[in-house]
Amino acid sequence: MKRRDLFRLAALSAVLVSGTMLAGSGDAFAQDKKWKIGFSQATTIEPWRAQFNKDIIAEAAKHPEVELIITDGEDKTEKQVADVENLIRQEVDALLVSPKESAGLTGVVQQAIDAKIPVFVLDRNVDTDQYTQFVGGDNKLIGRAAGEYAVEVLGGTGKATGNVVEIWGGMGTQPAHDRHDGFHEFTDKEPGIKNLLDQQSGDWKQDQAYNIMANALKNNEKIDLVYGHNDPMAYGAYLAAKDVGREKEIKFIGIDALPAEGVTWVKNGELTATFLYATPGAEGLRQAIKHLNGEKVEKTIVLPTEKVTSENAEAILKEKGL
Repeated sequence: MKRRDLFRLAALSAVLVSGTMLAGSGDAFAQDKKWKIGFSQATTIEPWRAQFNKDIIAEAAKHPEVELIITDGEDKTEKQVADVENLIRQEVDALLVSPKESAGLTGVVQQAIDAKIPVFVLDRNVDTDQYTQFVGGDNKLIGRAAGEYAVEVLGGTGKATGNVVEIWGGMGTQPAHDRHDGFHEFTDKEPGIKNLLDQQSGDWKQDQAYNIMANALKNNEKIDLVYGHNDPMAYGAYLAAKDVGREKEIKFIGIDALPAEGVTWVKNGELTATFLYATPGAEGLRQAIKHLNGEKVEKTIVLPTEKVTSENAEAILKEKGL
């Protein structure tokens, strides 16, 4: 079996391991690797995060010179901090980190920076700008796109009316605040739009969003639109509305646009729209390798977004072979 095939097999097996995962650990060929790169993932229980890992592992398989170490924070800030501390002790050549919470990971990221390890922050930022690079989507831009679309489907600029339920992601994450702020840049200009909830966090989880929506439905006879900070929460809200026979009177907007989730739900008519939030794993790894090879990298790389509605969902799925 070729070295690249061995690496791919080891890396794919690593995805199934909880806690610290070492792609190729213990293999004789691992000693021949040029670069040891650590990746601290916040969690793997969310589908977007699972796809994130698949993307970075697929990219690593293209680089036989790289030994990739992946850790799973298991959705706990304390666990992720310990993971990063362990990667620092292993003296990785570069650290990729996607924080569960921005503030909670800042201290240990600074430790890595102080240890002269190049740090690449993916998806969620930290409260320092001393890292080597940030790679991720522009959450405020995506929020603006969602807000502009919400105004459009509720009647258009200057005429939009309706009751809106917003379901936040984690309150301690900058993406949730950016997705909120961007959305409200458009909706707050419309006096006919009323926000029914005040910072109700579903922590990016479908089941928590279901419960939030179930309560909102009990307390409000009229809900016109739901804005979930990700697709699973928007879908959880849809299921809650469907369970009481009110799903057809409400429009549901989410973010992420994973083919098997958001795009499929739009195609099925369960979500009205979703907005692409591409995973930064593959690009982050490419950038780390570029930096380690002595090439200059930009301070920030913003990944593009795309609106997905019933008009283009099927075409996107066909393009993905689904």
